[in-house]
Amino acid sequence: MALDYLRKIPWFRQAEIAPSAEIEAASLRSDRFRLEREVDWQRLERIVTALEKGRPKRITDDDLLDLPVLYRKAASSLAVARETSLDAAAIAYLDALVRRAWFQIYGPRETLTGWLRGFLGGGWSRAVRTIWLDICIALFFMVAGTAVGWLLVSREPDWFYALVPGAMSDGREPGADPEVLRQSLEPTANADGLSVFATYLFSNNTGVAILAFALGFAFGIPTLLLLISNMALLGAMLFVFAEAGLGYEFVAWLSVHGTTELGAILLAGAAGIHVGRSMAFPGQRSVLAAAQNAGVRAAQVMAGATIMLVVAGLLEGFVRQLVGEPSARLAIGGAMLAFWCLYFAGMRRRQDRAA
Repeated sequence: MALDYLRKIPWFRQAEIAPSAEIEAASLRSDRFRLEREVDWQRLERIVTALEKGRPKRITDDDLLDLPVLYRKAASSLAVARETSLDAAAIAYLDALVRRAWFQIYGPRETLTGWLRGFLGGGWSRAVRTIWLDICIALFFMVAGTAVGWLLVSREPDWFYALVPGAMSDGREPGADPEVLRQSLEPTANADGLSVFATYLFSNNTGVAILAFALGFAFGIPTLLLLISNMALLGAMLFVFAEAGLGYEFVAWLSVHGTTELGAILLAGAAGIHVGRSMAFPGQRSVLAAAQNAGVRAAQVMAGATIMLVVAGLLEGFVRQLVGEPSARLAIGGAMLAFWCLYFAGMRRRQDRAA
């Protein structure tokens, strides 16, 4: 009774009708919006579907030329639909269509296999040659760090304990029994557990390389200090074994993985120095632009250094622990060094012939 009475009042009747009228008006706007643009959406969807199915021959020349225009129209329609709060179905359809079209127009056109083939077939070596000056700088500081470690321990043995962590020395210290040092270089009796050992070594070496690269963003100075510090450790250990008359055996023991591992750390450090040097001397560019350009090349070098670290981890965790003859170890290390040198030189000649 009360509701019937209220419905006789004009303002109540208008308020009751208003919501349904607004809904109907919004529906009409959505339908009109869709009808005005639906032909272009359907055309874009047909083109994108053909590309997704790997059937570009089904696309006409006109459709292919109009693809960017249709994509921009669909993106504009999506923006308008969101701004005017059109129906959720239209927004969801346009959102999915724009995403698919973007991937076909601007998305990567190369598979992982193709990228890896291009990277190993010349991209990595080209990036390495581009930062040759930074590699020379990193190599100089690595050699200097090794010499510093040797000289410090040779003049004052207590420096050894400051340079080499106790867990790493494991009895290999100045004045140690030569027989104890020799036994530390002996291979294991079998390969049990070596996979875990290889994984640990890879993780440790990767951490050093990543840190050397990352510190380059502080204008490269921390990277140089890290290279000196790590190589001073090597120089200290080298002196201990050389003093005991085991220098050749230690170098052979180290060379199995060292030529690859130290090469990876050299490249990672050089990549960090390259970024830092570009930021310190940006030239006419801004510091951010210089860092961005250098970072692209440095990232390629770092990706290759990661591959070298994987190889070094396998050599250190398996080959070095199973091969005991110093001459055989030295031959393996020398072969790996020759392989990396020939790889970069060979890739350069191949690119020159292709050009």
